[in-house]
Amino acid sequence: MPRPEDIEAMRTVRKELARRPIDTSMMNIGLNHGIVKFGGQVKAMRGHALDLKVEVELVAKVLRTRPGIRDVVIDCIFRG
Repeated sequence: MPRPEDIEAMRTVRKELARRPIDTSMMNIGLNHGIVKFGGQVKAMRGHALDLKVEVELVAKVLRTRPGIRDVVIDCIFRG
């Protein structure tokens, strides 16, 4: 059973990702004891030209400052 802190932290992760023009439908997001792991494939939303690596790194940087999140591990394949 997930810890209540992890449930709240996962809400924070999903909110931050939703603010960005990136398609996370093929992305795996895991969270365990405050450590977030991004895996799978990430691509830009249709109609947006951006550097995906920079965008995901920016999300990770913001998340590291949030309570309940100790670290963010990025293990994604960037498409487009």
